Amino acid sequence: MTTTTRPPEPPRYVHGYSPYEARRLGDQADTLAGLLHGDTAYPPGSRVLEAGCGVGAQTVHLVAGSPGARITAVDVSPDSLAQARARLTAEAPGADVAWYEADLHELPFADGAFDHVFVCFVLEHLPDPVAALRALRRVLRPGGTLTVIEGDHGSAFFHPDSAYARAAVDALVRLQAAAGGDGLLGRRLHPLLTSAGLTDVTVTPRTVYVDDSRPDLVESFTRNTFTAMVEGVRDEALTAGMMTAADWERGVADLRRTAEGGGTFHYGFFKAVAVSPR
Repeated sequence: MTTTTRPPEPPRYVHGYSPYEARRLGDQADTLAGLLHGDTAYPPGSRVLEAGCGVGAQTVHLVAGSPGARITAVDVSPDSLAQARARLTAEAPGADVAWYEADLHELPFADGAFDHVFVCFVLEHLPDPVAALRALRRVLRPGGTLTVIEGDHGSAFFHPDSAYARAAVDALVRLQAAAGGDGLLGRRLHPLLTSAGLTDVTVTPRTVYVDDSRPDLVESFTRNTFTAMVEGVRDEALTAGMMTAADWERGVADLRRTAEGGGTFHYGFFKAVAVSPR
């Protein structure tokens, strides 16, 4: 009799858990705080769940925007949770945050335990985002809100244009798909949320546009957020044979060129707010 061994499940987070990625996540969150968090504020005393808090990059801004809210942060990685606690201790001492190690599909909370749920840059890494949204809906009280923020790598366009740079971005999308995720998920937020049984779904685009007149974004977004994200999957892309080393290096160099004189860069995020049915 022949037995078949099931291959190990691919990693859910294509970018990995290196110190490099932790710094990039912090840079990204700080750069985009106003754009993504400016209209998110939860009342004092409200019970707020942040699902997939990672290293706490978004948690810091949730705390800052909702003083007095009772925030619970959950992540599946104990190492990321340790970094999140350290980040909050350093940047928001005294913040009222409860930390839990758990998979968001199997949350250790009662039905309707929270007034609001917040999830940012998480669904894109999951093989079944609708199942994840249904799990989050379970712990959300009727009439409570679910806020979801995601990017969409297909929204990246730039000048000077480059087929090599676009191929490097596409390699990231393909690697994420191979790991069970979807780097183009932002455009699907409305149908995903409605499929999960949520109502009153509103999706708004949040665009980052960078040119020479915005030197702070040239550095913090074009270089340290987007280009750094692409650079971070170099070894995986080359190992998978998606590009030659020479073509990859040219693609990354061309992305960096968009952050130099005369270059421009555009990227779109999507923010959705939905309601748990009563």
